[in-house]
Parts: sequence; structure tokens; C-alpha cells
Amino acid sequence: MKRMGVGELGLLAVLVFICLAALVWAVSVWNVTSSIEMSVHGWIALGLGTFFSLLIGCGLMALMFYSSRSGHD
Repeated sequence: MKRMGVGELGLLAVLVFICLAALVWAVSVWNVTSSIEMSVHGWIALGLGTFFSLLIGCGLMALMFYSSRSGHD
């Protein structure tokens, strides 16, 4: 197994820092907004938005895979 160089270790450290900073930010936002109630319409909008975002993302990935396999790239 190849050892990681200085540049790779630096990149890994930066990516870990960004991930931890995003986690700290998400927890702080979650705590600040925990007292806010969301209506049924809000939950429906959240669910539909998540579903359609996943649907579009998976569809585009499938199209990229098909395009790559069929030689259109």
C-alpha cells in the first residue's frame, strides 16, 4: 500500500475540517430552530422536495451511465 504524501495529507486535513465545520454548523442551526413548529404543508413540501431532488439526481446519474456505456461521450 502506497503511503500518502504531504499534499494528500493536507488535502485530507482540509476536507475533514470542512466536514466537521459543516457538522458543527448544522447542529447549531438545529438547536436554534428547534422551537419552531412546522405545519403539515411544510412537511409535505419537505417530503416532495426531497423525493423529486432524489428522483432527478438518480435520473441524471442513470443517463450519464447509459451515455457513457453506449459510446455517446
